[in-house]
Amino acid sequence: MRRMKDFSRSYWLPMAAIVFVAMALWGMGPTPSAGASPSVDQVVAGKLAGAPSSFADIVEAVQPAVVNIAVAGQAPRGTPGGEMAPGVPFENFEDFLRRFFDRDFSGRFGAPDVPVEPRSPRTPSFRGMGSGFIVAPEGYVVTNQHVVNNASEITVTLHDGKKLPAELIGIDEKTDLALLKVESKEALPYARFGNSETTRVGDWVVAIGNPFGLGGSATAGIVSARGRDIQAGPFDDFFQIDAPINQGNSGGPLFNVSGQVIGINTAIYSPNGGNVGIGFAIPSNLAEGVIHQLRTTGRVERGFMGVTIQPVDEDIAESLGLESATGALVASVVPGGPAAKAGIEAGDVIVTVDGDDIAQVKELTRKIAALAPDATAELVVLRNGERKKLDVRIGKTPSEPEAVRADAGSPAGGLGLSLGELTPEARERFGIPEDVQGAVVVGVDPASGAAEKGLQPGDVIVSVGQKQVASLEEAKREIERQKSAERGSVLLRVVREGNASFVAVPFA
Repeated sequence: MRRMKDFSRSYWLPMAAIVFVAMALWGMGPTPSAGASPSVDQVVAGKLAGAPSSFADIVEAVQPAVVNIAVAGQAPRGTPGGEMAPGVPFENFEDFLRRFFDRDFSGRFGAPDVPVEPRSPRTPSFRGMGSGFIVAPEGYVVTNQHVVNNASEITVTLHDGKKLPAELIGIDEKTDLALLKVESKEALPYARFGNSETTRVGDWVVAIGNPFGLGGSATAGIVSARGRDIQAGPFDDFFQIDAPINQGNSGGPLFNVSGQVIGINTAIYSPNGGNVGIGFAIPSNLAEGVIHQLRTTGRVERGFMGVTIQPVDEDIAESLGLESATGALVASVVPGGPAAKAGIEAGDVIVTVDGDDIAQVKELTRKIAALAPDATAELVVLRNGERKKLDVRIGKTPSEPEAVRADAGSPAGGLGLSLGELTPEARERFGIPEDVQGAVVVGVDPASGAAEKGLQPGDVIVSVGQKQVASLEEAKREIERQKSAERGSVLLRVVREGNASFVAVPFA
Protein backbone atom coordinates (compact mmCIF):
# COMPACT_ATOMS: atom_id res chain seq x y z
CA MET A 1 0.00 0.00 0.00
CA ARG A 2 2.69 2.38 0.88
CA ARG A 3 4.46 1.61 -2.23
CA MET A 4 1.39 2.36 -4.29
CA LYS A 5 1.04 5.67 -2.54
CA ASP A 6 4.62 6.60 -3.29
CA PHE A 7 4.24 5.54 -6.87
CA SER A 8 1.04 7.56 -7.38
CA ARG A 9 2.66 10.69 -5.93
CA SER A 10 5.70 10.37 -8.13
CA TYR A 11 3.43 9.80 -11.17
CA TRP A 12 0.90 12.60 -10.43
CA LEU A 13 3.31 15.51 -10.14
CA PRO A 14 4.71 15.37 -13.69
CA MET A 15 1.25 14.64 -15.12
CA ALA A 16 -0.22 17.67 -13.31
CA ALA A 17 2.43 19.88 -14.85
CA ILE A 18 1.58 18.59 -18.31
CA VAL A 19 -2.15 19.16 -17.81
CA PHE A 20 -1.57 22.69 -16.46
CA VAL A 21 0.49 23.67 -19.48
CA ALA A 22 -2.11 22.18 -21.84
CA MET A 23 -4.91 24.10 -20.13
CA ALA A 24 -2.96 27.34 -20.33
CA LEU A 25 -2.34 26.85 -24.01
CA TRP A 26 -6.03 26.02 -24.58
CA GLY A 27 -7.08 29.23 -22.81
CA MET A 28 -4.87 31.29 -25.04
CA GLY A 29 -6.69 29.97 -28.12
CA PRO A 30 -5.20 29.04 -31.46
CA THR A 31 -2.49 31.19 -32.91
CA PRO A 32 -3.72 32.71 -36.22
CA SER A 33 -1.72 31.88 -39.27
CA ALA A 34 0.24 34.61 -41.00
CA GLY A 35 -2.42 35.05 -43.70
CA ALA A 36 -5.49 35.02 -41.39
CA SER A 37 -7.73 38.07 -40.97
CA PRO A 38 -7.70 39.77 -37.56
CA SER A 39 -10.62 39.28 -35.20
CA VAL A 40 -13.18 42.09 -35.01
CA ASP A 41 -12.01 43.22 -31.59
CA GLN A 42 -8.49 43.63 -32.95
CA VAL A 43 -9.82 45.78 -35.78
CA VAL A 44 -11.77 47.98 -33.35
CA ALA A 45 -8.81 48.27 -30.98
CA GLY A 46 -6.78 49.74 -33.80
CA LYS A 47 -9.38 52.42 -34.61
CA LEU A 48 -11.33 53.25 -31.47
CA ALA A 49 -10.73 56.82 -30.39
CA GLY A 50 -12.94 56.44 -27.34
CA ALA A 51 -16.39 57.83 -26.54
CA PRO A 52 -16.47 61.46 -25.45
CA SER A 53 -16.60 61.83 -21.69
CA SER A 54 -19.03 64.72 -22.12
CA PHE A 55 -20.88 66.54 -24.89
CA ALA A 56 -20.96 69.76 -22.86
CA ASP A 57 -18.30 71.60 -24.86
CA ILE A 58 -19.99 70.72 -28.15
CA VAL A 59 -23.43 71.79 -26.95
CA GLU A 60 -22.12 75.01 -25.43
CA ALA A 61 -20.42 75.94 -28.69
CA VAL A 62 -23.27 75.19 -31.11
CA GLN A 63 -26.40 76.01 -29.10
CA PRO A 64 -26.34 79.79 -29.82
CA ALA A 65 -26.93 79.02 -33.52
CA VAL A 66 -30.10 77.02 -32.78
CA VAL A 67 -33.46 78.82 -32.64
CA ASN A 68 -37.05 78.11 -31.67
CA ILE A 69 -39.74 78.83 -34.23
CA ALA A 70 -43.35 79.77 -33.45
CA VAL A 71 -45.99 79.93 -36.18
CA ALA A 72 -49.59 81.10 -36.40
CA GLY A 73 -52.14 81.21 -39.18
CA GLN A 74 -55.52 80.23 -40.51
CA ALA A 75 -56.00 76.51 -40.99
CA PRO A 76 -57.68 75.24 -44.15
CA ARG A 77 -61.10 73.73 -43.80
CA GLY A 78 -61.03 70.22 -42.40
CA THR A 79 -58.45 70.88 -39.70
CA PRO A 80 -59.77 69.59 -36.39
CA GLY A 81 -60.35 72.56 -34.11
CA GLY A 82 -58.88 72.05 -30.67
CA GLU A 83 -57.86 68.39 -31.23
CA MET A 84 -54.32 68.20 -32.55
CA ALA A 85 -53.13 65.32 -30.41
CA PRO A 86 -51.13 62.39 -31.75
CA GLY A 87 -52.76 59.10 -32.51
CA VAL A 88 -55.08 60.03 -35.36
CA PRO A 89 -55.42 56.95 -37.59
CA PHE A 90 -54.09 56.96 -41.15
CA GLU A 91 -54.31 54.46 -43.97
CA ASN A 92 -50.67 53.75 -44.88
CA PHE A 93 -47.07 53.71 -43.65
CA GLU A 94 -47.21 57.45 -43.03
CA ASP A 95 -49.20 56.56 -39.88
CA PHE A 96 -45.98 55.72 -38.17
CA LEU A 97 -43.77 58.32 -39.77
CA ARG A 98 -45.47 61.34 -38.29
CA ARG A 99 -43.53 64.52 -38.56
CA PHE A 100 -43.39 66.48 -35.36
CA PHE A 101 -46.54 68.48 -36.00
CA ASP A 102 -48.61 65.26 -36.17
CA ARG A 103 -50.69 65.92 -39.31
CA ASP A 104 -50.96 68.50 -42.03
CA PHE A 105 -54.27 69.75 -43.30
CA SER A 106 -54.45 67.16 -46.11
CA GLY A 107 -54.05 64.26 -43.67
CA ARG A 108 -50.31 63.72 -44.15
CA PHE A 109 -47.62 65.45 -42.14
CA GLY A 110 -47.38 68.85 -40.59
CA ALA A 111 -50.26 70.03 -38.40
CA PRO A 112 -49.43 72.32 -35.45
CA ASP A 113 -49.00 70.63 -32.10
CA VAL A 114 -50.23 73.53 -29.94
CA PRO A 115 -53.95 73.96 -30.71
CA VAL A 116 -56.09 77.05 -30.09
CA GLU A 117 -59.83 77.53 -30.28
CA PRO A 118 -61.12 77.97 -33.83
CA ARG A 119 -62.50 81.39 -34.76
CA SER A 120 -65.19 79.81 -36.92
CA PRO A 121 -66.08 76.37 -38.26
CA ARG A 122 -64.58 77.22 -41.68
CA THR A 123 -61.48 79.16 -40.70
CA PRO A 124 -59.93 77.78 -37.49
CA SER A 125 -56.72 79.33 -36.22
CA PHE A 126 -53.65 77.36 -35.37
CA ARG A 127 -50.38 77.88 -33.58
CA GLY A 128 -47.40 75.62 -33.60
CA MET A 129 -43.75 75.36 -32.67
CA GLY A 130 -40.65 73.89 -34.23
CA SER A 131 -36.91 74.30 -34.43
CA GLY A 132 -34.34 75.76 -36.79
CA PHE A 133 -30.76 76.96 -37.02
CA ILE A 134 -28.96 80.01 -38.35
CA VAL A 135 -26.71 79.34 -41.35
CA ALA A 136 -25.38 82.85 -42.03
CA PRO A 137 -24.57 85.86 -39.83
CA GLU A 138 -27.04 87.91 -41.91
CA GLY A 139 -29.88 85.99 -40.28
CA TYR A 140 -30.81 83.14 -42.65
CA VAL A 141 -32.55 80.34 -40.78
CA VAL A 142 -33.13 76.75 -41.96
CA THR A 143 -36.12 74.70 -40.85
CA ASN A 144 -38.62 72.18 -42.22
CA GLN A 145 -41.27 73.18 -44.71
CA HIS A 146 -43.96 71.47 -42.67
CA VAL A 147 -43.06 73.65 -39.66
CA VAL A 148 -43.99 76.87 -41.49
CA ASN A 149 -46.62 75.43 -43.83
CA ASN A 150 -49.70 77.71 -44.09
CA ALA A 151 -48.27 80.09 -41.47
CA SER A 152 -49.07 83.79 -41.78
CA GLU A 153 -46.89 84.76 -38.81
CA ILE A 154 -43.47 83.31 -38.05
CA THR A 155 -41.45 84.29 -34.98
CA VAL A 156 -37.89 83.17 -34.31
CA THR A 157 -36.61 83.08 -30.73
CA LEU A 158 -32.82 83.27 -30.39
CA HIS A 159 -30.79 81.42 -27.78
CA ASP A 160 -30.64 84.57 -25.62
CA GLY A 161 -34.44 84.86 -25.61
CA LYS A 162 -34.73 87.67 -28.17
CA LYS A 163 -37.76 87.30 -30.45
CA LEU A 164 -37.54 88.37 -34.10
CA PRO A 165 -40.21 88.29 -36.82
CA ALA A 166 -39.17 86.09 -39.73
CA GLU A 167 -39.75 86.34 -43.47
CA LEU A 168 -40.25 83.19 -45.49
CA ILE A 169 -37.67 83.21 -48.30
CA GLY A 170 -38.67 79.97 -49.94
CA ILE A 171 -39.73 76.36 -49.48
CA ASP A 172 -39.05 73.05 -51.18
CA GLU A 173 -41.83 70.56 -50.60
CA LYS A 174 -39.95 67.64 -52.16
CA THR A 175 -37.26 67.74 -49.47
CA ASP A 176 -39.41 69.36 -46.75
CA LEU A 177 -36.99 72.27 -46.34
CA ALA A 178 -37.63 75.98 -45.83
CA LEU A 179 -35.46 79.07 -45.51
CA LEU A 180 -36.36 82.06 -43.32
CA LYS A 181 -34.73 85.46 -42.83
CA VAL A 182 -34.60 87.57 -39.67
CA GLU A 183 -33.21 91.07 -39.30
CA SER A 184 -30.72 91.80 -36.54
CA LYS A 185 -28.50 94.81 -35.87
CA GLU A 186 -25.59 92.58 -34.94
CA ALA A 187 -24.09 89.57 -36.68
CA LEU A 188 -25.68 86.36 -35.46
CA PRO A 189 -23.91 83.13 -34.44
CA TYR A 190 -24.32 80.54 -37.17
CA ALA A 191 -23.63 76.90 -37.92
CA ARG A 192 -21.90 75.42 -40.96
CA PHE A 193 -22.86 72.34 -42.92
CA GLY A 194 -20.55 69.36 -42.71
CA ASN A 195 -20.05 66.53 -45.20
CA SER A 196 -22.78 63.99 -44.53
CA GLU A 197 -21.27 61.64 -47.11
CA THR A 198 -18.42 60.82 -44.72
CA THR A 199 -20.78 60.18 -41.80
CA ARG A 200 -20.83 56.50 -40.90
CA VAL A 201 -23.24 54.24 -39.07
CA GLY A 202 -22.17 54.33 -35.43
CA ASP A 203 -20.91 57.93 -35.44
CA TRP A 204 -21.90 60.08 -32.49
CA VAL A 205 -24.47 62.83 -33.17
CA VAL A 206 -26.06 65.58 -31.08
CA ALA A 207 -29.58 66.84 -31.77
CA ILE A 208 -30.63 70.27 -30.47
CA GLY A 209 -34.12 71.69 -30.71
CA ASN A 210 -37.38 72.70 -29.09
CA PRO A 211 -39.20 69.49 -28.08
CA PHE A 212 -42.79 70.06 -26.94
CA GLY A 213 -42.06 73.80 -26.81
CA LEU A 214 -39.78 73.40 -23.81
CA GLY A 215 -36.94 75.43 -25.34
CA GLY A 216 -33.38 74.56 -26.28
CA SER A 217 -32.72 70.93 -25.44
CA ALA A 218 -29.83 68.66 -26.40
CA THR A 219 -29.82 64.90 -26.86
CA ALA A 220 -27.10 62.55 -28.06
CA GLY A 221 -26.96 59.22 -29.85
CA ILE A 222 -25.53 57.54 -32.90
CA VAL A 223 -26.34 57.22 -36.58
CA SER A 224 -28.28 53.94 -36.70
CA ALA A 225 -28.55 53.60 -40.49
CA ARG A 226 -28.11 55.50 -43.73
CA GLY A 227 -30.17 55.83 -46.90
CA ARG A 228 -33.58 55.25 -45.34
CA ASP A 229 -36.57 55.66 -47.69
CA ILE A 230 -39.62 56.52 -45.58
CA GLN A 231 -41.91 57.33 -48.53
CA ALA A 232 -41.95 61.03 -47.65
CA GLY A 233 -40.84 62.25 -51.08
CA PRO A 234 -38.98 61.44 -54.27
CA PHE A 235 -35.55 62.23 -52.80
CA ASP A 236 -35.71 60.24 -49.58
CA ASP A 237 -32.21 59.48 -48.31
CA PHE A 238 -32.55 59.88 -44.57
CA PHE A 239 -30.20 59.21 -41.70
CA GLN A 240 -31.82 57.02 -39.06
CA ILE A 241 -30.72 58.13 -35.61
CA ASP A 242 -31.36 57.06 -32.05
CA ALA A 243 -30.75 60.46 -30.43
CA PRO A 244 -34.13 61.16 -28.77
CA ILE A 245 -36.19 63.66 -30.78
CA ASN A 246 -39.86 64.53 -30.35
CA GLN A 247 -42.58 66.91 -31.51
CA GLY A 248 -41.05 70.36 -31.80
CA ASN A 249 -37.61 69.07 -32.81
CA SER A 250 -38.66 69.36 -36.46
CA GLY A 251 -36.24 71.53 -38.42
CA GLY A 252 -33.54 71.43 -35.76
CA PRO A 253 -29.92 70.58 -36.53
CA LEU A 254 -28.10 67.29 -36.09
CA PHE A 255 -24.44 67.96 -35.23
CA ASN A 256 -21.40 65.75 -35.47
CA VAL A 257 -18.75 65.89 -32.74
CA SER A 258 -16.91 68.57 -34.73
CA GLY A 259 -19.86 70.93 -34.32
CA GLN A 260 -20.92 70.76 -37.98
CA VAL A 261 -24.50 70.23 -39.14
CA ILE A 262 -24.72 66.87 -40.87
CA GLY A 263 -28.52 66.58 -40.82
CA ILE A 264 -31.88 68.29 -40.26
CA ASN A 265 -34.20 66.42 -37.89
CA THR A 266 -37.44 65.81 -39.76
CA ALA A 267 -39.44 62.73 -38.81
CA ILE A 268 -39.93 60.01 -36.23
CA TYR A 269 -41.20 56.46 -36.34
CA SER A 270 -43.77 56.51 -33.61
CA PRO A 271 -46.92 54.49 -32.92
CA ASN A 272 -47.72 56.77 -29.97
CA GLY A 273 -46.55 60.23 -31.10
CA GLY A 274 -43.46 60.27 -28.87
CA ASN A 275 -39.86 59.16 -29.14
CA VAL A 276 -39.31 55.41 -29.36
CA GLY A 277 -35.68 55.60 -30.41
CA ILE A 278 -36.07 55.88 -34.19
CA GLY A 279 -35.77 59.30 -35.83
CA PHE A 280 -34.89 60.52 -39.29
CA ALA A 281 -32.77 63.43 -40.48
CA ILE A 282 -32.18 64.93 -43.93
CA PRO A 283 -28.47 64.60 -44.78
CA SER A 284 -26.62 67.91 -45.06
CA ASN A 285 -25.29 67.16 -48.54
CA LEU A 286 -28.86 67.01 -49.83
CA ALA A 287 -30.01 70.03 -47.82
CA GLU A 288 -27.10 72.36 -48.56
CA GLY A 289 -27.76 72.58 -52.31
CA VAL A 290 -31.47 73.17 -51.73
CA ILE A 291 -30.81 75.93 -49.20
CA HIS A 292 -28.30 77.59 -51.52
CA GLN A 293 -30.89 77.77 -54.30
CA LEU A 294 -33.59 79.06 -51.95
CA ARG A 295 -31.23 81.77 -50.74
CA THR A 296 -30.18 82.91 -54.22
CA THR A 297 -33.44 82.54 -56.17
CA GLY A 298 -36.18 81.72 -53.67
CA ARG A 299 -36.97 78.46 -55.49
CA VAL A 300 -35.37 75.14 -56.41
CA GLU A 301 -34.68 74.07 -59.99
CA ARG A 302 -33.88 70.43 -60.61
CA GLY A 303 -32.59 68.48 -63.53
CA PHE A 304 -35.20 66.82 -65.74
CA MET A 305 -34.68 63.90 -68.10
CA GLY A 306 -38.23 63.08 -69.20
CA VAL A 307 -38.67 59.40 -68.38
CA THR A 308 -40.84 57.32 -66.10
CA ILE A 309 -38.86 54.58 -64.40
CA GLN A 310 -39.48 51.53 -62.26
CA PRO A 311 -37.36 49.18 -60.17
CA VAL A 312 -35.74 46.08 -61.64
CA ASP A 313 -36.92 43.09 -59.62
CA GLU A 314 -35.64 39.53 -59.85
CA ASP A 315 -38.22 38.49 -62.43
CA ILE A 316 -37.50 41.48 -64.68
CA ALA A 317 -33.76 40.91 -64.34
CA GLU A 318 -34.15 37.28 -65.37
CA SER A 319 -36.40 38.11 -68.31
CA LEU A 320 -33.90 40.69 -69.57
CA GLY A 321 -30.91 38.43 -68.99
CA LEU A 322 -29.37 40.72 -66.37
CA GLU A 323 -26.83 39.42 -63.88
CA SER A 324 -28.47 41.19 -60.93
CA ALA A 325 -31.65 43.09 -60.07
CA THR A 326 -30.08 46.55 -60.21
CA GLY A 327 -30.56 49.67 -62.29
CA ALA A 328 -33.66 51.64 -63.31
CA LEU A 329 -35.99 50.32 -66.01
CA VAL A 330 -37.35 53.00 -68.36
CA ALA A 331 -41.12 52.47 -68.54
CA SER A 332 -41.87 55.39 -70.87
CA VAL A 333 -40.16 58.37 -72.45
CA VAL A 334 -41.68 61.86 -72.68
CA PRO A 335 -41.92 62.76 -76.38
CA GLY A 336 -39.54 65.57 -77.24
CA GLY A 337 -37.91 65.48 -73.80
CA PRO A 338 -34.16 65.33 -73.07
CA ALA A 339 -34.13 61.52 -72.86
CA ALA A 340 -36.02 61.13 -76.12
CA LYS A 341 -33.59 63.48 -77.88
CA ALA A 342 -30.66 61.45 -76.54
CA GLY A 343 -32.08 58.20 -77.90
CA ILE A 344 -33.24 56.57 -74.68
CA GLU A 345 -36.03 54.07 -75.28
CA ALA A 346 -38.67 52.33 -73.19
CA GLY A 347 -37.19 49.05 -72.00
CA ASP A 348 -33.69 50.44 -71.50
CA VAL A 349 -32.14 49.76 -68.10
CA ILE A 350 -30.08 52.71 -66.85
CA VAL A 351 -27.11 51.30 -64.94
CA THR A 352 -24.73 54.27 -64.54
CA VAL A 353 -24.83 58.07 -64.54
CA ASP A 354 -21.50 59.86 -65.00
CA GLY A 355 -19.67 56.71 -63.96
CA ASP A 356 -21.67 56.13 -60.77
CA ASP A 357 -23.56 52.84 -60.53
CA ILE A 358 -27.36 53.02 -60.21
CA ALA A 359 -28.52 50.27 -57.89
CA GLN A 360 -32.01 51.59 -57.18
CA VAL A 361 -34.57 53.88 -58.82
CA LYS A 362 -34.20 56.55 -56.13
CA GLU A 363 -30.50 56.86 -56.87
CA LEU A 364 -31.24 57.81 -60.48
CA THR A 365 -33.89 60.30 -59.38
CA ARG A 366 -31.48 62.01 -56.98
CA LYS A 367 -28.60 62.00 -59.47
CA ILE A 368 -30.57 63.66 -62.25
CA ALA A 369 -32.33 66.11 -59.94
CA ALA A 370 -28.97 67.27 -58.57
CA LEU A 371 -27.73 68.21 -62.06
CA ALA A 372 -28.12 71.75 -63.30
CA PRO A 373 -30.32 72.38 -66.35
CA ASP A 374 -28.28 72.31 -69.59
CA ALA A 375 -25.64 70.07 -67.99
CA THR A 376 -24.68 66.93 -69.91
CA ALA A 377 -24.85 63.53 -68.24
CA GLU A 378 -23.26 60.36 -69.59
CA LEU A 379 -25.57 57.41 -69.14
CA VAL A 380 -24.88 53.74 -69.68
CA VAL A 381 -27.96 51.71 -70.55
CA LEU A 382 -28.52 48.02 -71.17
CA ARG A 383 -30.48 47.38 -74.35
CA ASN A 384 -31.00 43.90 -75.75
CA GLY A 385 -28.14 42.64 -73.60
CA GLU A 386 -25.66 45.27 -74.80
CA ARG A 387 -24.26 48.28 -73.01
CA LYS A 388 -24.71 51.61 -74.76
CA LYS A 389 -23.33 55.03 -73.81
CA LEU A 390 -25.68 57.96 -74.32
CA ASP A 391 -25.15 61.65 -73.58
CA VAL A 392 -28.24 63.42 -72.25
CA ARG A 393 -28.53 67.18 -72.09
CA ILE A 394 -30.45 67.74 -68.88
CA GLY A 395 -33.55 69.91 -68.99
CA LYS A 396 -35.31 71.89 -66.28
CA THR A 397 -38.07 70.24 -64.29
CA PRO A 398 -41.34 71.83 -65.44
CA SER A 399 -42.97 74.11 -62.91
CA GLU A 400 -46.44 73.17 -61.72
CA PRO A 401 -48.28 75.33 -64.29
CA GLU A 402 -45.99 74.17 -67.11
CA ALA A 403 -46.30 70.56 -66.08
CA VAL A 404 -50.07 70.44 -66.20
CA ARG A 405 -51.00 73.33 -68.49
CA ALA A 406 -53.99 73.85 -66.25
CA ASP A 407 -56.96 76.10 -66.83
CA ALA A 408 -56.40 77.45 -63.32
CA GLY A 409 -58.63 80.47 -63.92
CA SER A 410 -61.84 78.43 -64.17
CA PRO A 411 -62.73 76.38 -61.07
CA ALA A 412 -64.42 73.07 -61.78
CA GLY A 413 -68.13 73.66 -61.19
CA GLY A 414 -67.84 75.20 -57.74
CA LEU A 415 -66.05 72.21 -56.21
CA GLY A 416 -63.00 74.24 -55.21
CA LEU A 417 -60.84 72.36 -57.72
CA SER A 418 -58.61 73.45 -60.58
CA LEU A 419 -58.22 70.78 -63.22
CA GLY A 420 -55.69 70.26 -66.01
CA GLU A 421 -55.11 68.07 -69.04
CA LEU A 422 -53.10 64.87 -68.66
CA THR A 423 -50.16 66.01 -70.78
CA PRO A 424 -46.89 64.04 -70.92
CA GLU A 425 -45.39 66.67 -68.62
CA ALA A 426 -48.23 66.20 -66.14
CA ARG A 427 -47.73 62.44 -66.16
CA GLU A 428 -44.00 62.91 -65.54
CA ARG A 429 -44.56 65.48 -62.80
CA PHE A 430 -47.08 63.39 -60.86
CA GLY A 431 -46.01 59.87 -61.90
CA ILE A 432 -49.31 59.07 -63.65
CA PRO A 433 -49.25 55.93 -65.85
CA GLU A 434 -50.13 56.11 -69.54
CA ASP A 435 -53.21 53.90 -69.12
CA VAL A 436 -54.92 56.35 -66.74
CA GLN A 437 -57.23 58.80 -68.54
CA GLY A 438 -59.18 61.72 -67.14
CA ALA A 439 -58.48 65.17 -65.70
CA VAL A 440 -55.68 65.86 -63.22
CA VAL A 441 -56.21 67.97 -60.11
CA VAL A 442 -53.70 70.84 -60.09
CA GLY A 443 -55.10 73.02 -57.33
CA VAL A 444 -57.42 72.72 -54.32
CA ASP A 445 -59.05 75.61 -52.48
CA PRO A 446 -58.11 75.00 -48.81
CA ALA A 447 -61.52 76.30 -47.67
CA SER A 448 -63.50 73.97 -49.96
CA GLY A 449 -65.32 70.71 -49.52
CA ALA A 450 -62.81 69.11 -51.87
CA ALA A 451 -60.02 69.93 -49.42
CA GLU A 452 -62.10 68.57 -46.58
CA LYS A 453 -62.50 65.31 -48.50
CA GLY A 454 -58.73 65.08 -48.93
CA LEU A 455 -58.33 65.75 -52.65
CA GLN A 456 -54.88 66.99 -53.61
CA PRO A 457 -52.79 67.93 -56.67
CA GLY A 458 -51.87 64.88 -58.71
CA ASP A 459 -55.19 63.11 -58.18
CA VAL A 460 -56.83 62.05 -61.46
CA ILE A 461 -60.62 62.26 -61.85
CA VAL A 462 -61.59 59.33 -64.07
CA SER A 463 -65.37 59.43 -63.64
CA VAL A 464 -67.98 61.99 -62.61
CA GLY A 465 -71.38 60.84 -61.37
CA GLN A 466 -70.43 57.27 -62.37
CA LYS A 467 -69.81 58.40 -65.96
CA GLN A 468 -66.28 57.84 -67.23
CA VAL A 469 -64.40 60.92 -68.41
CA ALA A 470 -61.29 60.84 -70.59
CA SER A 471 -60.31 64.52 -70.75
CA LEU A 472 -60.44 67.86 -68.98
CA GLU A 473 -63.37 69.05 -71.07
CA GLU A 474 -65.39 65.91 -70.43
CA ALA A 475 -64.78 66.17 -66.69
CA LYS A 476 -65.78 69.83 -66.50
CA ARG A 477 -68.85 69.30 -68.69
CA GLU A 478 -70.07 66.41 -66.55
CA ILE A 479 -69.46 68.33 -63.32
CA GLU A 480 -71.53 71.22 -64.68
CA ARG A 481 -74.31 68.79 -65.66
CA GLN A 482 -74.37 67.36 -62.15
CA LYS A 483 -74.48 70.85 -60.68
CA SER A 484 -77.33 71.94 -62.94
CA ALA A 485 -79.34 68.97 -61.66
CA GLU A 486 -79.25 70.79 -58.29
CA ARG A 487 -77.44 67.99 -56.54
CA GLY A 488 -75.79 68.82 -53.25
CA SER A 489 -72.67 66.88 -54.14
CA VAL A 490 -71.07 64.97 -56.99
CA LEU A 491 -69.58 61.49 -56.88
CA LEU A 492 -66.04 61.43 -58.26
CA ARG A 493 -63.92 58.39 -58.93
CA VAL A 494 -60.33 59.38 -58.18
CA VAL A 495 -57.08 57.55 -58.95
CA ARG A 496 -54.10 58.25 -56.68
CA GLU A 497 -50.83 56.34 -56.95
CA GLY A 498 -52.55 53.53 -58.84
CA ASN A 499 -55.40 53.16 -56.34
CA ALA A 500 -58.97 54.15 -57.23
CA SER A 501 -61.69 55.27 -54.81
CA PHE A 502 -65.01 57.11 -54.88
CA VAL A 503 -65.35 60.50 -53.17
CA ALA A 504 -68.54 62.53 -52.78
CA VAL A 505 -67.58 66.19 -53.01
CA PRO A 506 -70.13 68.88 -52.03
CA PHE A 507 -70.81 71.88 -54.24
CA ALA A 508 -70.05 75.24 -52.65
